[in-house]
Amino acid sequence: MKSWMISRKRCSQRKISLEDSFRYYAEAMELLKQCDEQIGAVEEKVRILDENGEKHEFE
Repeated sequence: MKSWMISRKRCSQRKISLEDSFRYYAEAMELLKQCDEQIGAVEEKVRILDENGEKHEFE
C-alpha cells in the first residue's frame, strides 16, 4: 500500500516528465497485478454459508 501511495504522490506533482510518468504508470500496473493476485488468493479461501448452514466456495 505504501508503494502505491508514493507512486500516486509522484504522479500528482505538477512537473513530471513523460518518461517518469510512463515509469510510474508501469509501477502502478505491477502493484495492481499484485493486489489482484492477493485478492484472488483470499477469495479462494473465503467460504460462504448458505441458508442451510452448508459451506460453499466464494463466487
